[in-house]
Amino acid sequence: MSVSYRETISKDHPVFRPEKGRFYIYGALGCPFTHRVILARALKRLETAVGLVVSHWELDSKGARFLPAPEHPEFDREKFFTTAGGIVSAKLDESEELGDVDNNSARLFVDGSFDPVEDILRLSELYHLNDPDYSGAKFTVPVLWDSKTRRIVNNESGDIIRILNSGVFDENTEHKGASVIDLVPRDLIHEIDENIEWVHPNINLGVYKAGLADNTKIYEAEVKNLFENLQKMESILKATYKRLQEQYGKKQHKILAKFFVLGQRLTEADIRLYATIIRFDVVYVQHLKCNLKTIKDGFLYLHLWLTNLYWNYGEFRSTTDFNHIKLFYVRTVTSKNRINPLGIVPLGPKPDIAKL
Repeated sequence: MSVSYRETISKDHPVFRPEKGRFYIYGALGCPFTHRVILARALKRLETAVGLVVSHWELDSKGARFLPAPEHPEFDREKFFTTAGGIVSAKLDESEELGDVDNNSARLFVDGSFDPVEDILRLSELYHLNDPDYSGAKFTVPVLWDSKTRRIVNNESGDIIRILNSGVFDENTEHKGASVIDLVPRDLIHEIDENIEWVHPNINLGVYKAGLADNTKIYEAEVKNLFENLQKMESILKATYKRLQEQYGKKQHKILAKFFVLGQRLTEADIRLYATIIRFDVVYVQHLKCNLKTIKDGFLYLHLWLTNLYWNYGEFRSTTDFNHIKLFYVRTVTSKNRINPLGIVPLGPKPDIAKL
């Protein structure tokens, strides 16, 4: 059982008030729920306001872990205020051959980072710092942490996205005003929430319902439901594309500049869907047996939407780490025990992301 923390940050909050360098996100680059949050952080240009501490890609029986701090950690402190928390492989557009990488690999800012805030080695220590009597069985990411009070603010990815989007950190960053995207505009909030209501259980969680099913009957029902909802999203994106085509004709660059889940604006709905779809062909097709179709070959408009975000919006590209994504799933203890006991990382697909 996991325990949820659902506090917020605001100027008039009795405890959690915005200050530059006070709050940190703890998470794993391979985790889609962390990915949502760091995408929001990047799109809102909050890297200098909120730090990011990246765990090792392997989740073992004790949960997420961090690397030991170097002798002079202040030298690397600035890495935690970059898009991917200083992890260099996030700059790659291809996963590497990972055959020589074992679970004990401890390459600093490659396999993960150290914790510059509390100097912990396990995420569980953070939960127990927050509450010495914590009795939850799971220590989930992402975590929004207050280094001043040494407390967890929130560990629910959707809540954290809304906090980052709220403008509460605007005074703590160099980027202010209209140039920063609003991921949850007031006039679209109901559409965003309605989208979440069916995408989250049927697609975001649908891949796990299929891949972790414990009998064939349940698996077949879940995988069919997953692909029915992927087809629903495909139809939505197709209709959006056709409307834009009527408006802009053959001007593809203008079409793609407004080609999003809810029409012509990039919103939280795109962030939530992207974190799942970018992992689909790379790990879900083979690892979670979601193999009725691939996104690349089976969903023309969904694939176009995906590649457009990756190649035309730097924040999506710079927060996507294919090495961490593959290793996170294949080497995680639950996956090793139930799905891939030998922990062999598939070499394909190649390319990890098709060119636009």
